[in-house]
Amino acid sequence: MKLFVFLLLCFWKLDELVEACTCVPTHPQDAFCNSDIVIRAKVVGKKLMKDGPFGTMRYTVKQMKMYKGFNKVPHVHYIYTEAAESLCGVRLEVNKYQYLITGRVHGAKVYTGLCNFIEKWDRLTPSQRKGLNHRYQLGCNCRIKPCYYLPCFVTSKSECLWTDMLSNFGYPGYQSKQYACIQQKEGYCSWYRGWTSPDKTIINATDP
Repeated sequence: MKLFVFLLLCFWKLDELVEACTCVPTHPQDAFCNSDIVIRAKVVGKKLMKDGPFGTMRYTVKQMKMYKGFNKVPHVHYIYTEAAESLCGVRLEVNKYQYLITGRVHGAKVYTGLCNFIEKWDRLTPSQRKGLNHRYQLGCNCRIKPCYYLPCFVTSKSECLWTDMLSNFGYPGYQSKQYACIQQKEGYCSWYRGWTSPDKTIINATDP
């Protein structure tokens, strides 16, 4: 009887855990700056690894390009995620798309999930692709401050106010798709959009 009660409690706790995957909106620049690994890759295989209560999904990937993480993992062959989507496991399609994948490195393994920034490559805007190549790295000393309701203000010169969540279009919005928050020559951070690589000695953009 005691064993039955114990198992019942365990399942109750696991049921609570199933509802636990909640992610806050993240600007692609923040996702880039806060990740150990950022790559463009195609998934070419998958295997369910029987570890933990729900298992782990191991994706075999063909890496096309690495944008961040050279000092962590020279070349990514496998990416791990929780097998259960309710535990923030992410579902990637095999032999269909190239993905932009961000993740963390633990014990020489690359892990990702629903709260990481993952997008099909052909859905990224030209500005986002340029951000991956250069601009996002320039802004890693800046802070993107989300605004969920008015009024909201920047409180330091290192902040850019992110207002996509106020738009009727919701998230991801215009700032996510078109802008990077970059430190200007005067030392403050502001939104930048352009087709050429920004020169920190001459940038003085304040939009949007």
